[in-house]
Amino acid sequence: MNISVIIPLKDEAESLPELHQWIEKVMSDNNFSYEVIFIDDGSKDVSWQVIQSLSEKDKNVKAIKFRRNYGKSPALHVGFEAAEGDIIITMDADLQDSPDEIPGLYKMVTEQGFDLVSGWKQKRYDNAVTKNLPSKLYNWTNRKISGIKLHDMNCGLKAYKKEVVKSIEIYGEMHRFIPVLAKNAGFDKIGEKVVQHQARKYGSSKFGWDRFINGFLDLMTITFLSKFGKRPMHFFGLIGTLMFIIGFGAAVYLGADKLYHVFSHIAARKITERPLFFIALTTMILGSMMFLAGFIGELILRNAPGRNNYLLEKKINLH
Repeated sequence: MNISVIIPLKDEAESLPELHQWIEKVMSDNNFSYEVIFIDDGSKDVSWQVIQSLSEKDKNVKAIKFRRNYGKSPALHVGFEAAEGDIIITMDADLQDSPDEIPGLYKMVTEQGFDLVSGWKQKRYDNAVTKNLPSKLYNWTNRKISGIKLHDMNCGLKAYKKEVVKSIEIYGEMHRFIPVLAKNAGFDKIGEKVVQHQARKYGSSKFGWDRFINGFLDLMTITFLSKFGKRPMHFFGLIGTLMFIIGFGAAVYLGADKLYHVFSHIAARKITERPLFFIALTTMILGSMMFLAGFIGELILRNAPGRNNYLLEKKINLH
């Protein structure tokens, strides 16, 4: 099978027939063998009934329904597990992503060798103040922190090699950072393609301002786990040791300064009356706690069942 199209959705009943017809035409025109996997993320409208109707008419339509709304990341996760195509295409169900982009994305993966290709909605039809400007700031921050040069990392229209989606795990709201997860898994040939963005035809957006704050926190989580997930002592232990040394050095200075004043018969305040004493004490305590956090993290990791899970690309003559 050439392509699996994965479409997570919530309350998009009006757009589904048109989207399906559009995908069907593109696949037919390009002679692709394909499947379309709809994941109904707890819709309250008649989206599931529409999907059932589409699957009865088209054997290429598959569907998964959640009992309640879990979010886009869980929807993509189960979609990735179910996908059987050599190339995986993800897109939104609101008709803002154009299926006409599928052949171009497919060629970039199959002919140019990209592991992942992300769409770039260079010209957008969203509100400039509430979506465009925050999105640009958000993507600029992502580029600086992750080092992945994508203009629109959160674009729902993406293409992947099958092994990419089978090698990563997305949860929570990590769908925004699939390129980062892919890079951390060793798939570093990541590209982008300028794609057409269309104004929303039906319904309203399901996302608010909170996604920018949550997205930044999720990026911090991914960045930390990618660097120190299997070696927590290298982070907590280093910071803790430095803090303890600084605090201990300040304490030694206070003690030496007090002895100097005593032996020189010079009046001096008590050590406990000096602000530096409390700063030094606090720094040593925090440093010790950070070091212990790293030590406990190493103990937990040592007993974790997945501590030696590594992604292998090839094996030769191992038998």
